[in-house]
Amino acid sequence: MAKISIFGAGTWGLGIAVLLHNNGHQVTVWSAVPAEIASLQAQRQQKNLPGVRFPEEIVFTTELEGTVREADLLVMAVASIYTRATARRLAPLVREGQVMVNVAKGLEEGTLDLLCDQIRQEIPQADVAVLSGPSHAEEVSRGIPTTCVAGASTQKTAEKIQNLFMSPVFRVYTSPDVLGIELGGSLKNVIALAAGIADGLGYGDNTKAALITRGMAEISRLGLKMGAKTETLYGLSGIGDLIVTCASIHSRNRRAGILMGQGRSMEEAMQEVGMVVEGVYSAKAALALAQKYQVTMPIVEQVNQILFEGKPAAQAVEDLMLRDKRIEHPNLPWT
Repeated sequence: MAKISIFGAGTWGLGIAVLLHNNGHQVTVWSAVPAEIASLQAQRQQKNLPGVRFPEEIVFTTELEGTVREADLLVMAVASIYTRATARRLAPLVREGQVMVNVAKGLEEGTLDLLCDQIRQEIPQADVAVLSGPSHAEEVSRGIPTTCVAGASTQKTAEKIQNLFMSPVFRVYTSPDVLGIELGGSLKNVIALAAGIADGLGYGDNTKAALITRGMAEISRLGLKMGAKTETLYGLSGIGDLIVTCASIHSRNRRAGILMGQGRSMEEAMQEVGMVVEGVYSAKAALALAQKYQVTMPIVEQVNQILFEGKPAAQAVEDLMLRDKRIEHPNLPWT
């Protein structure tokens, strides 16, 4: 049995708490919001995970020092916009070499840093890793079979995470490509907004398939330029996560996109979803990375115009369809 501390009491942090408790570990969940912790202590439930009751053995707390110092593993599960601030708060308490696995997904708008980069900058003494893949909290918390990938700088750290998380309903692979894992998880949220917008406009499966496929092409172009590996981008944390986020009823990015496709503003859609919509916060950073690395990402460009420039969603789809003619795979020779 390991002592595992989870930072962030959103749906994903709570879903992981249930998984790790069921694996026999001693689990503590921390939040900076006292009212959130008080509710979890009293109700043992959370409104966005209906039907899931949190076992009495899971500890919910706002106390930070013991939560950090006594843990065998630290799990960073706060929304991406709070990652750096939370890491900065934890930094004085983290031991040299203490393993911290990030399970959130996103990009920082100003710096264009991925989340593991932010944690390393704020907590240089930590052994920082990532766990990602097609994994909605609504299903993980109910024991529905799920598969993810753990990425770390060393095989030893990746295997430690694999051993702690692995169960009959949660399979974990390992990988050294932390960059590729994080990029796939961050960029797919922007494409999922586009897929949701298409759903909101009343388009069909053909449109969804096109957005997923061409969205994957955009993610791959940028990822390879940045140093990610092809195998990662077309694995669980890349194409796998993209598919589930574009298609699932649990996807908050898709739900926000549907609302925007139906005519809501970005602000109205986020308010109605009621949870952090990571794609909105990653969209500008994704476009800035595309410009930095001189990569064409037309879907990401159109999503930014819808979100931040008030462009009508139907016009954005038309502009995508009427782009200049292209060869799908320019490297393939004609016979």
